[in-house]
Amino acid sequence: MPAISDEWHYRIKAVTRDLVEACGGVVRAASICGASKTVVSRWQNAREAEVIPVTAAAALEADCGLTLVLAAYADLLGRRIGEPGDVSGATARCVFEQHATTIGAAAKLMATGAAAAVDGALSPSEAELMDRDAGTVEAEIAALRRNLASAKNGRRLAVVGED
Repeated sequence: MPAISDEWHYRIKAVTRDLVEACGGVVRAASICGASKTVVSRWQNAREAEVIPVTAAAALEADCGLTLVLAAYADLLGRRIGEPGDVSGATARCVFEQHATTIGAAAKLMATGAAAAVDGALSPSEAELMDRDAGTVEAEIAALRRNLASAKNGRRLAVVGED
């Protein structure tokens, strides 16, 4: 595995933080992967050198159904993790609702970026806020793509039972 640059260090820390949050926080994440809450906190703290091990990431990702950390590790190696081949149950309403949620998350990221750009400088705390919003956008896009994959089954989806 290539050495992890500062950029990758911050990316892995950010997706680890998103994963821990998706699993219900530090205490719950610690119980899921069998680590102490102090260790889990270090995994998501950008000032700490220690990164989440693959086994812990896999346990947490299995719990919440997201592949945030493992996808970042794969990307570091020039690979990507594909979506499961059989995604079923999408309706037009699911797709449209997820699309709206994704656009809302992107709008929040844009607003955070615009607020940070007002003074023409980007502070570490502003970068952190933008990174958190970007993580949310990334997760929402992944959910939208799963719904769209299901919608591609060849049949036209429509919203039914609506007034």
